[in-house]
Amino acid sequence: MVQLMAKGAIAIDGQTLTDTKAKPQAGQTVTINVPDATDVETVAQDIPLDVIYEDDDLIVVNKPAGMVVHPAPGSPRDTLVNALLHHCADSLSGIGGEKRPGIVHRIDKDTSGLLVVAKNDRAHHGLAQQFERHSVERYYRALCFGVPDANDPRVRGVRGVNFEPGNIMKITTHLARHKTDRQRQAVLFDGGRHAVTRVRIVDRFGTPPVVSLVECWLETGRTHQIRVHMAHTGHGLVGDPVYGGRRKISHKSLTPNAVQAIQDFDRQALHAAVLGFEHPVSGEMMRFEADLPTDMITLLSNL
Repeated sequence: MVQLMAKGAIAIDGQTLTDTKAKPQAGQTVTINVPDATDVETVAQDIPLDVIYEDDDLIVVNKPAGMVVHPAPGSPRDTLVNALLHHCADSLSGIGGEKRPGIVHRIDKDTSGLLVVAKNDRAHHGLAQQFERHSVERYYRALCFGVPDANDPRVRGVRGVNFEPGNIMKITTHLARHKTDRQRQAVLFDGGRHAVTRVRIVDRFGTPPVVSLVECWLETGRTHQIRVHMAHTGHGLVGDPVYGGRRKISHKSLTPNAVQAIQDFDRQALHAAVLGFEHPVSGEMMRFEADLPTDMITLLSNL
């Protein structure tokens, strides 16, 4: 609305509206001239996509690890947006007056898994509201070091950590940019943004167990949230190059092949496996699942 106002596209009784706080009165006529969608400068690229679902309003894709979601100064091409511009082509009716896909959430470059993207303003607005309300269902699968178990007194003593019935670890902190490294997020308890992650153990590997397959689900969706929270508990993700995911594993606990597979894994072992939301136009409840990618399956088979 602010963008339309800046373009002089909104008028009340024929007078162009310039005051963002102005409110129409009963009996007044409000005119909104929505301009035709224009092409954006971001180039469309014919990049293969794993499309899980698509209709006139939205598209759900299974993003591979290594793909950036949105163009940025360091990654102007080969992003998900570049691929969607080509794939969707004329089915984009415009977001904010531009022919572009509406990105309502993101996952990190080296995290794989499900993303929903809007094709028009109505879908974009409806999906964005659901993410703001934290009503979207999001489950991740991850491999972490150690075992985040309620029976471990060390974990129970970590600030911001408590356990719910069913041995579910709940992590509640605030998150903000790191003071000295702007590419990282830091755990805070004063300031920053509220963040809640829950974690359930799916499987354990090693004798004694030294690596766990876990399921994580988000009550909030902050940058790097799962990676930061797991590192905060002392159970950083396998392969995570930013939050200390490299550790020395004893050959007494795992086979040499398993140890080598962990050392060779070159990204955070994190996959957005489940995505559920209400269709922003039809109101239908939708839920999608994506199997683990090949590299994580291979790592699990070695473990």
